[in-house]
Amino acid sequence: MDRFDAMQAFVRVVEAGSFTKAAETLHMSKTTVTQLVQQLEARLRVRLLNRTTRKVNVTADGAAYYERVIRLLADMDDAETSLAGAQTLPRGRLRVDVPSPLAAMILVPALPAFYARYPDIQIDLGVSDRIVDMLDENVDCVVRGGELVDQSLVARRIGDLALGIFAAPGYLARHGPPDHPQALEDSLHRVVGFLWARTRKPMPYAMHRRGERLQVKGRYALAVDDGNAYLAAGLAGLGVLWLPRYMSRPYEAQGQLVPLFEDWRIDPMPLYLAYPPNRHLSAKLRVFIEWVAELMALHAPVINRHDS
Repeated sequence: MDRFDAMQAFVRVVEAGSFTKAAETLHMSKTTVTQLVQQLEARLRVRLLNRTTRKVNVTADGAAYYERVIRLLADMDDAETSLAGAQTLPRGRLRVDVPSPLAAMILVPALPAFYARYPDIQIDLGVSDRIVDMLDENVDCVVRGGELVDQSLVARRIGDLALGIFAAPGYLARHGPPDHPQALEDSLHRVVGFLWARTRKPMPYAMHRRGERLQVKGRYALAVDDGNAYLAAGLAGLGVLWLPRYMSRPYEAQGQLVPLFEDWRIDPMPLYLAYPPNRHLSAKLRVFIEWVAELMALHAPVINRHDS
């Protein structure tokens, strides 16, 4: 038995709650994962997991062993990448999930510079706005806009996205420009609705101008749950959009989007990078987080609240 492989298999079964899911993320057969855990239990002479036909639960001894093992695996990872004089750069696979527009417009175009620094890191990049079960899906980190509701995650604020309101020229030709944000609530105008993952509902946007403050939700004919589809709907003239400036900028320059209510302010959207508290901040994850933070500092720096 390879004790290192056995410990890794045990950790993944605990985190995934299933031998099948653990085997998928480890790229092993279910039989191999099962045998590794059984051999580990035989060596330790203690039951680490309780198995039923429907689920796998960690025992009290298994929970205590899990906490020790994840620290040990973390130390082993650090030892390989931080030895004095070591010639190796951080390496290995990272599983990351980010919003689709951020991936397409900022992250992916900048990746050649990341790989120039860290050629041995392999990234499995999920692009979505859905809620990701990070432990179940073995995801190392996610990037998300808006306030985080899952307080169990370790989160780092890496940006503040300036927002604006926009419409396509075709939409404005048909409906006319709205003269006040509240006009988006009446029967004449439409917005494109964005279905936020945690509620599956569009959320109102807070706007303010010279002491006047209101929340606008708007009426929609179409609501979507993906950022790229949301932008495409606005470009097609299906309604008014609230967009981060990094998304709107190229389309404003080409005349495909027209800014509205420029004398009104919208609070910026915080952007967070988050990872599970029991997910060791390995060298590869640490350098990726620092790189993303550097990248967003160029595109959407965090606003100092004391200065705003």
